[in-house]
Amino acid sequence: MSVRPGKLYVVPAPLDFGCAIQSPLTEALPQATLVAASRLQHWICENAKTTRAYLKRIGDTLPLAAPLQQMHIVELPREVHKKGDHAAPFDAKPLLAPALEGHDVGLVSEAGMPAVADPGSSVVRSAHDLGLPVVVLVGPSALLLSLAASGLNGQNFAFVGYLPQEPAARAQRIRELEMLALKTGQTQLFIETPYRNAALWDALLKTLQPRTRLSVSSGLTLERAMSRSLRVADWRGAPPPVDKDVPAVFGFGP
Repeated sequence: MSVRPGKLYVVPAPLDFGCAIQSPLTEALPQATLVAASRLQHWICENAKTTRAYLKRIGDTLPLAAPLQQMHIVELPREVHKKGDHAAPFDAKPLLAPALEGHDVGLVSEAGMPAVADPGSSVVRSAHDLGLPVVVLVGPSALLLSLAASGLNGQNFAFVGYLPQEPAARAQRIRELEMLALKTGQTQLFIETPYRNAALWDALLKTLQPRTRLSVSSGLTLERAMSRSLRVADWRGAPPPVDKDVPAVFGFGP
């Protein structure tokens, strides 16, 4: 008798990764997501240590299907983290072997929705290629939350990842994206490593046109959540809204 294959569950994580104070999971994730995650024993993840910490938090709310020591947790290769699932093509089919044996498998990243500004799309793609059902659970995505809070165009937007680090290349990229935004109305969303937030913010204020609307959001779903959206001319001279310790999502458009 053939084995019915398992499903791939795309499991969101709270956005408080790395924060000194963490909010209760139930404030960021619906009960149905926590219940589905608590039933999984096989995981594909960005980082095994943080996945165990996440599962422990779930276990403090609901009984887990197995003790943490018995969970089957495998990490995506480091090059997938650094270069991205598509810049460094990766065949994730071997990681989905438990699903072919009939076990449901969870995909999780350190924060937010896997495969959206985080590793994991190679796993989802491989699941489709293998004919496995893919189930996306409800949970936070910093990109969509920041877009909704920005007042920018939510009908036409693009996530462009990280901007170049070198100042001249970064300024050129900002000008290119602004030209596209002003021509098409498309909102441009991007992120940065927190310790480079200040340099990015300075470059945005120096490069963007005064009437371009610039938004920034950080700490979303947490007590210290912040979202502000102003014209560049109004931002200039104001204290920087970001610091080196807090991940942020930036966006601009007309």
